[in-house]
This record gives sequence, structure tokens and C-alpha cells, in this order.
Amino acid sequence: MASDLDKLLKFLEVEQMDKYLFRGNSPKRPSRVFGGQVLAQALNAAIRTVEKRFFAHSMHAYFLRPGDPKRKIIYEVDPIRDGKSFTTRNVIARQGGIAIFSTSISFHIEEPGLSHQVEALQVPPPEELESDFDRWSRLAKENPGVIEPPLVHPIERKHVRPRDYLNPQPQEPQQQIWFRALGDLGDDLTRHQTLLAFISDFGLLGSALLPHPYTGMNTDMQAASLDHALWFHQPFKADDYLLYCLDSPIAAGARGFSRGSFYTRDGTLVASTAQESLQRIRTPN
Repeated sequence: MASDLDKLLKFLEVEQMDKYLFRGNSPKRPSRVFGGQVLAQALNAAIRTVEKRFFAHSMHAYFLRPGDPKRKIIYEVDPIRDGKSFTTRNVIARQGGIAIFSTSISFHIEEPGLSHQVEALQVPPPEELESDFDRWSRLAKENPGVIEPPLVHPIERKHVRPRDYLNPQPQEPQQQIWFRALGDLGDDLTRHQTLLAFISDFGLLGSALLPHPYTGMNTDMQAASLDHALWFHQPFKADDYLLYCLDSPIAAGARGFSRGSFYTRDGTLVASTAQESLQRIRTPN
């Protein structure tokens, strides 16, 4: 029987229909396609059109329309540039011929250079923390009809300081989350980058809501990811624990800005993210 991780990878690793044309499917839940899924599928498609000596180092994307999980997503890869040390791909995701997502992805060869990094925060190790799966399972039993129990468990998440989603209180716009894929991903960097792209959309929007008494569960809040940037700095393993450190320096004009850094357990900074999100308070009719 396929594991939850195998099932997730089946969605994220898209089907190649032609040299620059790919097709992706979606799980039935949630009711609209999760942004991290489209990020991961687009990245997976682009990686498979470049030479193996190149690795993805940056991705800049826009979420244009909500995706329908009942329909297939077509990924059109434009080989806009093939260079000696850098290569670029543009990807458009479509449903029913209409663009729902666009991204530019840059690839680089491995080469030596200057090196420095900001140190990771000191937080409790993941072994001392409750997993999100266990916490939401417990909350679903304690609040039947209010919280739905989680169904699948391919990615383990452990919040250092979990927020009370039923009674959210304003707090500093900072959070830390341990992540890892629950299974062996092997040694292919493509698979680890695909999984991290999927993971990178967790927590960013929520970080911009932390200073306010709102969460994604509030019915009077319209929240959605608008754009997303992802940088890969060094090789990593997504099936080992990674610490995702997030903060939100500003929210204004119904938009929140968030950023994040992924560190290995030994404190090596391996990837960075940034995102702007919609935070619109719905007014009664």
C-alpha cells in the first residue's frame, strides 16, 4: 500500500506530455488547489527541461486565480534562455485554457564563491514538541463539528509555539516550525526541492495574521497568497528536520508581507522565502 508521502509525490511530480508540456492532478481536499502544490508542480516541470548540471536557485511566482482540484492543471514551460552558467524557464499553469499561475525559475551551475549566513534561532528540538497532526487530531476530538480531523500525514510539522486557532490573540509576527517529509526521498535533489517548494507555502500567510485576532479559519477574513518567491542556497534533505523561521515585518492596504528561512538541524541556511498575501476584512452586506 502506498504511503501518504508516496501519494503526495504522485501529485507533485507531474506527468510529461511533451518536451515542454506537463499535466498535474490535485487531491480532493482542500476545496481549492493549495498554492504550495502549484509551486511544487511548476518547479518539478521546469527542472525536467534543463540539463542535470543545473540546479534551481530562485523562483518568482504569481497566483493569478484559484485552482479547481476537480480539474487537471496544464503546465506550459517556456525555455526562455539556456546559458553557460545560468538557465531560465518561464512556466504558465492553466485550467480550461485560462492561466491560474505563472512563474520564472532560474537555474545555476555549481561554482565556488564568497560565503556567509545569518545564524539560526535557538529553539527547542523537534523531539520535545507535539506534531500538528497530533494536535489537530486532539482538537478535533475536543471540538467536534468545529474542527475537522486531518486525513493524511505526509509532512510532519511541529510548531515551536502553536497558536490558539479557536481564540486567536494578537502576538509578535514571528513563528518557527520544524518540518520533514515522513519517508525516504532518496538522493535526487529534484525531489527534495519539489517537496520544499510545497512546504514553503505553509505558515507565510499565517505569519502576517499573528499581530491580529484573525486566522485562516475566520469566515469574515478573505485571505489568499498573491505572490511567492523562493531561493535555494545549498543542497539539503527534506526528509531530515528543517527549521522554518518566519516573520512578517508589515501589513498594509489589505496586504500582508511575510518572509522565511529554512535551516538544517546543524544551523545551515539552505533556502529563503518571501510572500505577499491578501488580508481583506469582509464587511456585512
